[in-house]
Amino acid sequence: MSADEVAIRQLIERWLQATRDGDVDAVLALMAPDVVFLVAGQPPMQGRDAFERSLRSVLAAHAIESTSTIEEVVVAGDLAYCRTQLAVTIISKHGQLPLQRTGHTLSILRTQDGVWRLTRDANLLGSPA
Repeated sequence: MSADEVAIRQLIERWLQATRDGDVDAVLALMAPDVVFLVAGQPPMQGRDAFERSLRSVLAAHAIESTSTIEEVVVAGDLAYCRTQLAVTIISKHGQLPLQRTGHTLSILRTQDGVWRLTRDANLLGSPA
């Protein structure tokens, strides 16, 4: 496994842990300023600021638990893509039932000055079968 692939796998693990911890600033540091998130049924979420507003809003009333199985990482110069199987549980801080979503993601990453950051992400999560 190349050093770049190891770094990308570590980025995903840091993302999951920071989200679990509610550390929005740590999550934001893992993405490019011009990041774009694609989610079914929603317009693209463009930019780190839009993601920050969304995540802070969710974390104000919920906790997020996620697990990710990395199925593929391909590095080509300063670009890479990663395909994962993701499971997310959103737990209400107000006693409501948890919301679960599972599915695949396809992420594009870019390195600058030796640091990998998420630049595009397609999230295909839905209700578990």
